Amino acid sequence: MGIPKIIAIDGPAASGKSTLGHRLAQALGYLYFDTGVMYRAITWLALSRGVEITDETAITAMAEQTQIDVQPPSMQDGRAYTVIIDGRDITWDIRQPDVERYVSPVSAYPGVRKALSAQQRRIGERGRVVMVGRDIGTVVLPEAELKIYLDASVEERARRRYEELRGRGEPADYTIILDAMRKRDQIDSHRKVAPLRPADDARILCSDGMDADQVLEAAKAMVFGQ
Repeated sequence: MGIPKIIAIDGPAASGKSTLGHRLAQALGYLYFDTGVMYRAITWLALSRGVEITDETAITAMAEQTQIDVQPPSMQDGRAYTVIIDGRDITWDIRQPDVERYVSPVSAYPGVRKALSAQQRRIGERGRVVMVGRDIGTVVLPEAELKIYLDASVEERARRRYEELRGRGEPADYTIILDAMRKRDQIDSHRKVAPLRPADDARILCSDGMDADQVLEAAKAMVFGQ
């Protein structure tokens, strides 16, 4: 059995799956595709247009009609990819606290998930890809040859998000982030459509107490069947 051509990495918010996915894709020479950026992009678009987050019909229509491009990094500012809507680079806009606060209800809308999952699947089926999200192994690409479920405690994940924001010079409050993270976990794991859970044949990797290098080595061992 060779190296898996499609690798799915799922897990809760701030579990480190984006960091792992990016580094693993680089190590293998694969495309790195963080599918969560599409939900963040639609959330950002709704907020920027003044659309109520509770207006499921309007937000679903935007997801169906909006072309979201995810491209290799266009500049060296710490980004792992460039996200574009209507010619505008929104890579960092989609990491703002307001987007973090509202992305879960948006990602729970069935019409939004259907519209964005189709595009994700088409990209994934090309192979040589590391796809990161919350339902890649269970919904988008259940045929992925390797499924990794990356987990970490909510306190550890909140600390990582706090340090990420502070590292970019943005205001951050650990208590607020922790509370938002707990609420997001509740929404993600209890939503009716594609709830967050490991695929039955996923390999579970808990990153508590591990640094990024250790997590990468553990994932590479799974890739190479060690």
